[in-house]
Amino acid sequence: MNAELFKELVSELRIGKQLPDSVYIHKDALTEANEKLALFIPAVANALKVTEWDLVKLHKKEFRLSLLSYPSFYTESYPPLHISVNVDLVKLTHKTTDYRNSDNPPILHRKETMISTSSQHYQNFKELTYEGENAGLYENTRIIGFKKSWENIINRHGYELVDGRLFRCSSVKIPDDSKTIDRHRTAIVRHELSAPMKTLAKNGYLSGDYSIFDYGCGRGDDLRELEAHGLDATGWDPNFQPDNDKINSDIVNLGFVLNVIEDQDERLEALIGAWDLCEQLLIVSVMLANDSFIAQFKPYKDGVITSRNTFQKYYAQSEIKSYIERNLQDEAIPVAPGIFYIFKDKLLEQEYLQGKYKRHHQWLQLTSPQTLDSKEKAKLVVTQHQALFESFWNTCLELGRAPSNEEFEQSEETRQLIGSHKKVFNTLKELFDITEFEKAEKRRKEDLLLYFAMGLFEKRKAYTQQSEALKRDIKALFDDYKTALNLAADLLFAIADTDLINKQCEKAHQQLPASVLNEGHSLIFHKQFIDELPLVLRVYVGAGLQMYGEISDSIDLIKIHITSGKLSLMHYDNFEQSIPFLVERIKIKMAVQDIDFFDYIDEKRRPPLLNKHELLSHSDDCYERQKSFDKRLSKLLGVENTGEVIIHRQQYEELLSAAGKMVNGFRLNRL
Repeated sequence: MNAELFKELVSELRIGKQLPDSVYIHKDALTEANEKLALFIPAVANALKVTEWDLVKLHKKEFRLSLLSYPSFYTESYPPLHISVNVDLVKLTHKTTDYRNSDNPPILHRKETMISTSSQHYQNFKELTYEGENAGLYENTRIIGFKKSWENIINRHGYELVDGRLFRCSSVKIPDDSKTIDRHRTAIVRHELSAPMKTLAKNGYLSGDYSIFDYGCGRGDDLRELEAHGLDATGWDPNFQPDNDKINSDIVNLGFVLNVIEDQDERLEALIGAWDLCEQLLIVSVMLANDSFIAQFKPYKDGVITSRNTFQKYYAQSEIKSYIERNLQDEAIPVAPGIFYIFKDKLLEQEYLQGKYKRHHQWLQLTSPQTLDSKEKAKLVVTQHQALFESFWNTCLELGRAPSNEEFEQSEETRQLIGSHKKVFNTLKELFDITEFEKAEKRRKEDLLLYFAMGLFEKRKAYTQQSEALKRDIKALFDDYKTALNLAADLLFAIADTDLINKQCEKAHQQLPASVLNEGHSLIFHKQFIDELPLVLRVYVGAGLQMYGEISDSIDLIKIHITSGKLSLMHYDNFEQSIPFLVERIKIKMAVQDIDFFDYIDEKRRPPLLNKHELLSHSDDCYERQKSFDKRLSKLLGVENTGEVIIHRQQYEELLSAAGKMVNGFRLNRL
């Protein structure tokens, strides 16, 4: 097996979890891979005496693979990585990383993509993935790869993991063993609409034309969101809002209620009661699971008792559809797995089905345009080939200039339709938003200046050869290489100007989505905002990082010291928590080319990050909750509720204790 054959075989794979640069395959699915590849991977494992591995990660662009040990792949919904063996097949070296003692190991998602579709586990894994998608957990895939981040996301979306499933639990008295389960625990706090409510929004039923009643509304998270949009929405819940009236409404939502009621008569009463209240549409949703998943629990009545001593009635899709139709004597229309519409208003049902199955009419042009001049003709051609020219324009935005023939795959087609790339570009400038291009041009120019400035800072020898793409960039953006270097040199000298750095920090504080400015002293911000800094500060940070290296995943915050020519990098134990504690601080002293590392091994001396909301974007899911928590905490501790507050953990805990409080997530509870 050589590198070329390896890359060819990996590129031809049609199984496994396909990522841009790699493929993940479970060893049980290798029988469906090319025979040479299927034999090669175990041979590598045997040669390295790696006996415990479940998954292989195959790199598409490198002669490299990783043997990954996930012992609980089949038993846990989101199994943690135990051991990774990264094998460089060019250098014939390997590196082993052990995560078994880590409290935040990498975890797996979308397991159905890594196994054969004929596997007995395929359908169950597929349901797990759908469950997470339905709950909105995969909206930001960059932050879900580690255990703590995943658990925090699940919590933020108002769910809990019970036996590997997203769960809203039930309260029930179990007479045979006297165990009590609190049904009120079903009402977990959510910070966005529930899955069934999202389907109503998608289909236009939350337009304000319909009144809505939430039967089993829990703490009323959906109701608060609906009311915020000015909708006529009310609800009832036996635990949290038992005194509310059950009101007839156009739409009634019975969301994840049937599966948490252990008494069959009470369950039927809930279904019929919701149907009686409904004027036009009832939406019913339940938890789904297959027999192999259900079999692992203790049976109780027609459901199971979970590991947390909660009752759960899991359904199959066909089972719940039959149950609804048998008892309501009306058709249940599946909207999504576990979610059904039952229309009492048959005109509304017809409108829904017509919209669902309606095909889009393909427009046939019957008239011919009048005689046009060349510029008008070019614009007409653009409108007739919109996808092609949008692709060309997006390439312009990506490059910050018009592409060369080699840089746009459909170059020949655009030249035949309009002419040269220059002519195409000038035509599109009149049709598309030129301000977007100007921003792209400015971004590309700044990125190149940063690149050249860092080369000067490192005293890197000028390259005798440059790529054709870079030559085109320099010509389009700077005219010549010498001009680019002179501008980069000016930038590099500018980072020693403390007055300029101070003004740029003030400017950045106004522009960044979030930051803390200690006037005349420092600017603090999250690492995700580096690229949004003014160019001079990007050079300042870049110069500091030239001594440190790339920012690792563990770094959370960056501090620019305005007057001392220093840069600090800060790592917290878990930045997602309401109160993260500083674990390590790295101070880069650019003037003397030195780095100091400060480890807070003594936990009592770890400073808490107070007023964290000031470092979160207002669009962050946690912003409002963090802001409210920070305000209450600062008042309790008697510290400023804005800016950087520096105290040690011991002092922080003493102040909490003196107030008789303890932090529980984003709540302040009594001791």
